[in-house]
Formats: sequence, C-alpha cells, structure tokens
Amino acid sequence: MTICSHCHRPLQAERSCLPRRGKQPLSASRPFRSTKSASKARRDQINAELQALRSLLPISGQEKERLSYLHTMALVCLQLRGAQLFPPAGSVPCAGLAFGTELLSLLPGFLLVLSANGKLVYISENVAEVLGLSVVELLAQGDTVFDILDGRVHNDVHQKLLLAQEEPGREVTFVSEMHTSKAFRQQHGGNRAVAVCGRFLALPWPASSSSSCPTAFLALCTPVAGLPADTDASSQDDLFQSMHFLDMTFTDVTESVTYHLGYHREELIGQSWYSLLHPDDADLAAAHHRAVALGAGAAAAGTAVLRVLRRDWSWAWLHVSARRDSGGQAITCTSRCLR
Repeated sequence: MTICSHCHRPLQAERSCLPRRGKQPLSASRPFRSTKSASKARRDQINAELQALRSLLPISGQEKERLSYLHTMALVCLQLRGAQLFPPAGSVPCAGLAFGTELLSLLPGFLLVLSANGKLVYISENVAEVLGLSVVELLAQGDTVFDILDGRVHNDVHQKLLLAQEEPGREVTFVSEMHTSKAFRQQHGGNRAVAVCGRFLALPWPASSSSSCPTAFLALCTPVAGLPADTDASSQDDLFQSMHFLDMTFTDVTESVTYHLGYHREELIGQSWYSLLHPDDADLAAAHHRAVALGAGAAAAGTAVLRVLRRDWSWAWLHVSARRDSGGQAITCTSRCLR
C-alpha cells in the first residue's frame, strides 16, 4: 500500500492527491461574443443619420449624391451656424439661396458672412467664379476664415476683425491670398489675391442659443491682381520706386508714379507717405514702418498691402516692399499696383 507523502492517506499506485506538474485544473471558459454585428449596426445607424441630414440640405439632388461624409458634415455645420445667427423666421441669406444667380452675377466678387469668432456662416455660390472652388470644396479646407487664407496674414486679419468687432459698423479691409483649385493654380501660377471689405453688424434679433443680440461680419470679397512671390520677376510696368527719410517723407520717386497714382514727381517730394494712406491702413503701415526703421539685418525690410489715395480721389491697392539702406538714414519702397 502506498501512503501519500502529502496527506498521509493510502493511495493506489501511480496516483497522487496533487495535480501533476504541467497540468492545470480546467477553468470555466468565457463565452466568445463577436462584435462584428454591433459594429455593423453602429455603421448602419451613422449612415442612416448622415443620409437624413443630407436630405435636409438646401441643394439639388444631384449635388447631394456627390457629397462625401466630410462634405456633408461641413455643410450641415454651416447651416447650423447660420440658423443660430439667423433664425428661420427672419429674412436671411443663410436659410437658402436668397440671392439669385442674376444678382450674384452682377457683383464684382462673392459674399462672405462670419460669426464673431471667425467661423464661416455663409459663402455665396459665385465663389467658384473667383476661386475655382465650390462652397462644398471650400468648406473642406476648414470651418473658419483663417482656413481659407494665406497663413502669413493670419495675425493682421485677426487684428482687423478684433478692431471691427469693437466698433460695429466700422468698415475694415484686408487683402490676402485665398486657397484655389489645382486647375486655377496651374493656369494662373498660384492662389488668388482677394480684397475682403466688410463690417460687423449687430443683428436685430437674439440668437437662438442666447438672449443677447449677436453680431455677424458681412463682407464683399473682390479679386485683385495676384500678389508677387518672393522671387517674382514680373513686368516693371506694374512698379514704381520711392525714396524716403526715416520719417517716410518723400525725397524722390520714379516718374512711373504718374501712371499709377496720377501725381507728378514734384508734387510728392517733401510730402509724408502717411498723407496718402487710407486711415484704416495707417496702423498697419506704422507697424511695418517701425519694424523697418528699427530693425537690423533682414529685419530692416518688410512688405505690406496698403491703400493709397490717387490724384482722382480713388483708392489704389499697393503691395509695398520697404527696406532701410545700408547707411541707415533712408528707406526705399518698391510699390506694385494691384488694381
């Protein structure tokens, strides 16, 4: 008889009360549950909800069929922002195609409406004639005005919008390149420069999510001649040069200024550059002037897009490149007329 050394009980041969090494007692296995059906149900639900949202969009059925999920959500968000600012009971451009194609065709550009935080609320359909991108394709870039602008002007545009928001009704203007279609860039060699002129208006009705009256930025965006690239060697017919003291008083200017601004060379010598600037561009010009006058090395040069007064009392857009000379006692400006 064999006695177990562990429990001291009699055992049959080759038996033990302990489990053999390498073998573990079987445990109750968890039942396998597949998640494929649950995932498919969620996808089907999302697709159904997107189809329902797509059916509510105020566009043609043919356009709806071409919408991707991203484009659908972009348009839905645009409509929701418009509904918050402009309740459906009001007369609003965002509730549908309130502007007919005939009226839009008479405009020199496209219409743009922004919320107080720069979100896109409305873009008129004729934007495709200016940028080569439809409203849907433009919204795929992002949902704020900064997503469709050249990144180099974001700070200036932000300051302009803050200034306009502090004084509702005050008109502000800025020029920037806007993103365009690939076909447009191939044909014209780059994006399109657009002048955005608008103001914040206090809407006469409360927003749907607030008891206070909201504000919206309404603007007309008109194309201008393309902004020159850093290495642009465009025709000299578009340019004129001017020389200034450090306080921007004219000391000399090329004769071609007569063609662009209408002034004779003798009329400008001794005058201040600031006497020709548009009042809304004075702060921007002063900031660039200060940077050029006080900067060192590469910082002693800068560019800006400004409006100056022509002799016939109209405004001309100029792309101005300024640099301080090596002696540090004069500033030279090369100005290109944009329109």
